[in-house]
Amino acid sequence: MATDSKQRPVYVISVAAELVDMHPQTLRLYERKGLIRPGRSSGKTRLYSERDIEHLREIRRLTQELGVNLAGVEEVMRLQHELDDLQGEFEAEIERLEDELRERATAPQPLPAPDGKLDPRDRPVYVISIAAELVDMHPQTLRLYERKQLIRPGRSSGKTRLYSERDIEHLREIRRLTQELGVNLAGVEEIMRLRHQLDSARAHMEGNVQRLQQDISDRMTSWRTLPAPERQVGPEDGDEGDGDSGK
Repeated sequence: MATDSKQRPVYVISVAAELVDMHPQTLRLYERKGLIRPGRSSGKTRLYSERDIEHLREIRRLTQELGVNLAGVEEVMRLQHELDDLQGEFEAEIERLEDELRERATAPQPLPAPDGKLDPRDRPVYVISIAAELVDMHPQTLRLYERKQLIRPGRSSGKTRLYSERDIEHLREIRRLTQELGVNLAGVEEIMRLRHQLDSARAHMEGNVQRLQQDISDRMTSWRTLPAPERQVGPEDGDEGDGDSGK
């Protein structure tokens, strides 16, 4: 897979540092901070993948172009690693299901079909005044964060903003980033964009896995209910021994 090739560790630290225009010691610092996760050769030499190079370039963009502090960069890269891991889990699950579809010969276990119900945490229930009180912010701050697309409240039929439990979680996360970690608004935008992307990726993965599981169940049921092939009648199955052959 293309993803596998991007994750293959191939570059030693001197080459990786040259590719991203950083000092090797900077790469070691970022590794200690958990911002990148290079592989190791059998001799314990650091080896960096194409994905690591992408992450290092993203770190440089965040720090040099957007002025995000190291605490904000740590949050961004933690979410990016979660997305990478989720992609790996999804691909592994797809491969497992494909193997099961090819090899499974027993009766399928009943699996619930996706019902398409909305996650309760995504149900918009709080008007802006209540949401602002829950997160200890001014309603105008919530409007600002919406314009910046840091949160995405729903709307009632009368166009009133309605916030979900997930929106409340995101607002509390924004407060933590700005007040506790000192992350600037540009850094918060990057972090929340990744959080929304991660939420969407998880929902997409769960939906795809459910559909594949249901497909396996449907196919297994179809195979087990196919009629048995009719037995062909050959010459050896003729009227032998009926006693009338000489008449």
